[in-house]
Amino acid sequence: MSIQSQSRTSAVSASDAQFVEPSFQASASRLAWHLSRSRKCITRQRSLTAIRTACIATLVFASASGLADTQVGAALPPAPDILYGDLFVAVQTAQIFSDQKTFVDSTPKMSPATIVQLYETQKNQPGFSLLAFVNQYFTPPADQSITPPPNQSLREHIDWLWSGLTRTTTTAPDNSSLIPLPNPYVVPGGRFREGYYWDTYFTMLGLQESGREDLVDNMLDNFAYMIDTFGHIPNGNRTYYLSRSQPPFYSYMVELAAQKEGNKVYQKYLPQLHKEHAYWMQDATSTARGSATRNVVVLRDGTVLNRYWDELDTPRDESYIEDVQTAAQASGRPANEVYRDLRATAESGWDFSSRWFGDNQNLSTVRTTSIIPVDLNSLLFHLETTIARGCTISRDFGCVAKFIGYAARRAEGINHYLWNNKGYYGDYDWQLGKARDNQTPAMLYPLMAGVAWPDRAWKTAQTVQSVLLKEGGLTTSTYATTQQWDAPNGWAPLHWIAIQGLKRYGRADLAKPIGMRFLSDVENVYKTQQKLVEKYVVEGAGEGGGGGGEYPLQDGFGWTNGVTLMLLDLYGNGQ
Repeated sequence: MSIQSQSRTSAVSASDAQFVEPSFQASASRLAWHLSRSRKCITRQRSLTAIRTACIATLVFASASGLADTQVGAALPPAPDILYGDLFVAVQTAQIFSDQKTFVDSTPKMSPATIVQLYETQKNQPGFSLLAFVNQYFTPPADQSITPPPNQSLREHIDWLWSGLTRTTTTAPDNSSLIPLPNPYVVPGGRFREGYYWDTYFTMLGLQESGREDLVDNMLDNFAYMIDTFGHIPNGNRTYYLSRSQPPFYSYMVELAAQKEGNKVYQKYLPQLHKEHAYWMQDATSTARGSATRNVVVLRDGTVLNRYWDELDTPRDESYIEDVQTAAQASGRPANEVYRDLRATAESGWDFSSRWFGDNQNLSTVRTTSIIPVDLNSLLFHLETTIARGCTISRDFGCVAKFIGYAARRAEGINHYLWNNKGYYGDYDWQLGKARDNQTPAMLYPLMAGVAWPDRAWKTAQTVQSVLLKEGGLTTSTYATTQQWDAPNGWAPLHWIAIQGLKRYGRADLAKPIGMRFLSDVENVYKTQQKLVEKYVVEGAGEGGGGGGEYPLQDGFGWTNGVTLMLLDLYGNGQ
């Protein structure tokens, strides 16, 4: 915010405070969380009345100023459900937009406080139209579809796409949900108008292959900025994503840059690697055995592993009505428990999949916070070994010993709890005390991270070959549930993880057909539709882009572009 905007805070009258009152009523738990993130506010343990008294000026400022852009480093407004309260609920419940993400990505044409006051005044008047009201006071996000030149080869098309998917947002419209970032970054495409955490690693693969090391470094610096600012890398650079992260690929991004730029990269980003580890391991030493706190699970024997989690237990802003409907279908479960599990699944990146369902079929049985995921813990093993490497380069040998110890204990936990005796690495339900019997490409993460025992790596490869390998690549699960992270869909990042893991353990013979089949799928869709998409159908004769989930198939597409370039290098033209 500008200095002029900040100076207006003290001038807000008492009558202005009533404008934000509906926001307080909308979501007490979310409000408390937002306030706890501000150094100017009291902690969320205080009563809602106390929070109102102590921090009303902060929220009125965030809601009432609407004349200046939000800049990098400026205070952020609350998420849309807090800014708009009952209006937010009304718009999302009425499904004014076919995609719930559209409203939360829209920009208000005046201060949210004024818009909320106008809504409260007008909503019960004869002939009131919510659609007309939204159209009058909000600007929806711009269409970001792009038209490529004709007759491009697949490689030429991807190289051309990078500029169309690159964004520079050092400022954002005031009270927008967009979080400004200091450097340019690449978005996935389609409805995904912002940068996403785990997508970025696979996008970086392609950028580096295309000679765009500048963008690789820009995005590493953006993530370092977010770690320093928020304590973690959010799901994406939107205010409604701040309460969770995503699969922690930051150490892989650092490693990728170091392969081109040398060991100085490990030293440069070592402070942020430490902070990311601290975020995921928060409360590890104070959590009792047999229980969990935030992202940490301490098993009865003292083994410390991790789970996906979200600080909030309310419907997601960007999928409000879907979450409300799912909770209504979850018979006998408190709604807030379902919301937390849905949010935790969003942190996993696999939103949604039978992998997280109690009955393997229905989203309403989601129990993600009860599951210790094999992918997350493999990524954290890599984070710990990467920190140890950075500390070695910095000659901090006390740090080296500490993080080698962390990695060794995690490796022991993975190979004890996350090995399924049926012959593959998989997830573990810590509340039920048993392995999850779900065969998915997540079983290949321990191979990629190098934490798998060799004999188990080979058994896992055999399971992949006999169960998951289909005509167009790897199917994401063995269940067809209509969810996008299930059969018959295949996803580019999972194919790259499989290839890297299998090659690491001497199974290049299996990696090659996996890569070639998926590349053929991508090439066939491009040949017929001249585009790359988010996911693909890999079963049967090959039906093109995948389906299922909460939204239509998206074009772009960042991580498909990156992985496809790598596959073209490895297996293009039948190599």
